[in-house]
Amino acid sequence: MKLSQTQARQRLDAHDHAVLATVHPRRGVDAVPVVYAVDGEYLGIPVDRVKPKSSTRLQRERNLEADPRATLLVEQWDAHDWSRLWWVRAELRWAGPDHSRADALGAALARRYPQYADQPFAAVLVFHVEAVTGWSGSGP
Repeated sequence: MKLSQTQARQRLDAHDHAVLATVHPRRGVDAVPVVYAVDGEYLGIPVDRVKPKSSTRLQRERNLEADPRATLLVEQWDAHDWSRLWWVRAELRWAGPDHSRADALGAALARRYPQYADQPFAAVLVFHVEAVTGWSGSGP
């Protein structure tokens, strides 16, 4: 069943991880698992210094500079009870460098994830939530 805007937004706000899809200029869709925090109509995804990586300048940032559109897919899977399946898709637009919103979203990430208590961010990618849709295998 299709989720209402309110139901989809509640699931987006409550969930703690998702898959972010950006557009790579040559390969097309670039999808990576992420954690996120929501503050009103904005969503933040950390570029952290916690997990090992070759650079703090990630491909997703380069993708967003070329095309600011992104999609965040949140889903719940239950192999044994398909009535518990659901997904929410948030259509996002990268807001570019927005230090005040990045600071607020960084604080939200620190509250949400113990690993981020010290806010070890190289950056927080700030997105405006343009639209939210969803589906569920059962009623609310």
